[in-house]
Amino acid sequence: RGTVTAFSPFDARADAEALRKAMKGMGTDEETILKILTSRNNAQRQEIASAFKTLFGRDLVDDLKSELTGKFETLMVSLMRPTYIFDAHALKHAIKGAGTNEKVLTEILASRTPAEVRNIKKVYLQEYEANLEDKITGETSGYFQRLLVVLLQANRDPDGRVDEGLVEQDAQVLFRAGELKWGTDEEKFITILGTRSVSHLRRVFDKYMTISGFQIEETIDRETSGDLEKLLLAVVKCIRSVPAYFAETLYYSMKGAGTDDDTLIRVMVSRSEIDLLDIRQEFRKNFAKSLHQMIQKDTSGDYRKALLLLCGGDDD
Repeated sequence: RGTVTAFSPFDARADAEALRKAMKGMGTDEETILKILTSRNNAQRQEIASAFKTLFGRDLVDDLKSELTGKFETLMVSLMRPTYIFDAHALKHAIKGAGTNEKVLTEILASRTPAEVRNIKKVYLQEYEANLEDKITGETSGYFQRLLVVLLQANRDPDGRVDEGLVEQDAQVLFRAGELKWGTDEEKFITILGTRSVSHLRRVFDKYMTISGFQIEETIDRETSGDLEKLLLAVVKCIRSVPAYFAETLYYSMKGAGTDDDTLIRVMVSRSEIDLLDIRQEFRKNFAKSLHQMIQKDTSGDYRKALLLLCGGDDD
């Protein structure tokens, strides 16, 4: 359900030659660069980079960095990052240097499947010779840290037959840990939301509503705060629907004054081959305008052209 698929007929050498020509000599032909890179899938982009090095003895990413600037450069370089490294790289930068970017940790670890999380950990170790869990625990604290560690274990129960008795029990436990308690038993929320299967939790949320009269999101909003609250809400939203979660993430990256370009680029690139069509659908349904219209209004220049090509169409 991605907007970007394998381009056919594909010729890596011809693309490499066109890109070299677009960047050689005076001035840069941005149009050619963005057209090629947004219409090839990631595997094909890696082949182009390899052909580029073979033909010209130059590194395509280095050339892009020296020829392009600003958000457009960031977007093109992000498109060139191998898919399997993308999340590991984003996490590495979220915990590097002064201050941690909790937003990136939350978005990636709440939305990725257990298999994807296991892969991220493996790649992180290979690429950066460091243990991702150690790095994250070194930069975070409290219940926020504990839920991140639970998610990093990637041991969520696999989807199977849902046991209604256990659904009732979990819903009651959450009700007692939140609404019925003076103070909140965060640990119960962390364990249940971090380890139960997706289909089980969807039933728990329905049951919770029946028992308490509240959506689980309302309770989390009232009973927790700060980074833990944001992470719990992200987990709940992703359990309900990953595309809806990303539609909302994209909407808030552009809503109001100023644009959170890092988030906009990260989501558009990382979901372009997975579920961007579903995200577009949810966006249209939930925000009374299309993703295409919002990008059109909120961005400009080559950066906008490239994002609109990734978006792959309007949903009027």
